[in-house]
Amino acid sequence: MKITFLGGVGTVTGSSYLVRTNRTHILLECGLYQGKRDEAYRRNREIDVDIRRLHAVVLSHAHIDHSGNLPNLVKQGYTGPIYATHATRDLCASMLPDSGRIHEYDVAYVNKKRERKGLPPMEPLYTEGDAIHSLQRFVGLGYNHPVEIARGVRITLFDAGHILGSAMVLLETEEQGRQVRLLFSGDLGQPHLAIVRDPAPMPPADYLMIESTYGDREHEPLELTQQRMAEIVNRVVDRGGRIVIPAFAVGRTQEIVYDLHQLTYSGAIPEIPIYVDSPLAVNVTEVFRQHPECYDRETREFLHDIGQEDPFGFSRLRYIRRVEDSKALNDASNPMIIISAAGMAEAGRVQHHLKHAITDPRNAVLITGWQAPHTLGRRIADREPEVKIFGELFPLKAEVHTLFGYSAHADRSHLLNWAKPHAQHTCCTFVVHGDPGPAQALASGLQEIGFNRVKVPARGETVAL
Repeated sequence: MKITFLGGVGTVTGSSYLVRTNRTHILLECGLYQGKRDEAYRRNREIDVDIRRLHAVVLSHAHIDHSGNLPNLVKQGYTGPIYATHATRDLCASMLPDSGRIHEYDVAYVNKKRERKGLPPMEPLYTEGDAIHSLQRFVGLGYNHPVEIARGVRITLFDAGHILGSAMVLLETEEQGRQVRLLFSGDLGQPHLAIVRDPAPMPPADYLMIESTYGDREHEPLELTQQRMAEIVNRVVDRGGRIVIPAFAVGRTQEIVYDLHQLTYSGAIPEIPIYVDSPLAVNVTEVFRQHPECYDRETREFLHDIGQEDPFGFSRLRYIRRVEDSKALNDASNPMIIISAAGMAEAGRVQHHLKHAITDPRNAVLITGWQAPHTLGRRIADREPEVKIFGELFPLKAEVHTLFGYSAHADRSHLLNWAKPHAQHTCCTFVVHGDPGPAQALASGLQEIGFNRVKVPARGETVAL
């Protein structure tokens, strides 16, 4: 067996790993690389896989940095199955077409500039139609049920506790007369998050690929994060301001909505209007409603206690679809909370809300997750005195708070505790999906708890197992 690390190494975007056995080629993940426009366009277009020999794709979860290049793969000729959990398939049915629309919009914007310079037009990486076409390749699977996906190759999906439907992937095959078990962690969730279950225990494996997004740091306790959220909301409401929360449409938005529900229900924050202004987040929340089998025990108990079956539709919450309603929020003067995609503030309606909010010191911006370099979210999180939105500089006078306790990723301790029971039985471990610092830090931590061979692979590197 050989693994080629195509993406998601040295960074947390563009996850893609090619696994080759004696008979089959299998792609784990097919994510979009997110970075500077020109580099991202080039890297995403050039899929370094012999598509004619590719037997199957296995997807751990629906986030675009893991799934977002699937329409391009199908567009380039892939006709095989794409295996994922049922919830991941349903989430991708909303997310991938939305991604296609964004590509079309972005290229149309770029082509206007290119036309003025006399340059030929560019094509979008893929269109909404390409994305819809790719959905035909999806095959939904349940957790904990082994499935043969190619001759002599079997996968089992286990709950990764990251977002709705997220999975770790155990791949089993026979090589030279012996069974080989390769486990890909996917993105591991933080224990005790709202809504979704905690990650399942690590199953035994000969080889491990483990994510390292927060391999060098610890999250603050969720109770402290909730307390800080309440303090910020009360302070901003007292001075008549508003709170803008850039949030990923999948997972983060629903967790924040659920938390605000609990805080309001308990009286920790006043009853003020709360808006989810993202058509994608509205669609995704419908998928969350349709998969209560993924909820954890605490969520079920809370819903039972308040006599309500829907944690995402309480009376103070309004979901915004129409552009006119979104624009009207920026003209309102009353205190409110606006949750809007995208999570790194690089696209979508949140940019308009930030433009209208950040110049007023009564307001606050809450950053609730990791922000990639060069993004608007990172510049705000770094509290730069001026930030550029739509090509225009605006002074950053609003309060800025980072609440990483809402992260859907396990932190260093959680990662190490999850892997530790199998330290003596794992032949080799590959640390992926992390910036260089966190990846190296987690690799050192794994060695300290007894893992013998730990490697941080480079992009494009091939390793024979």
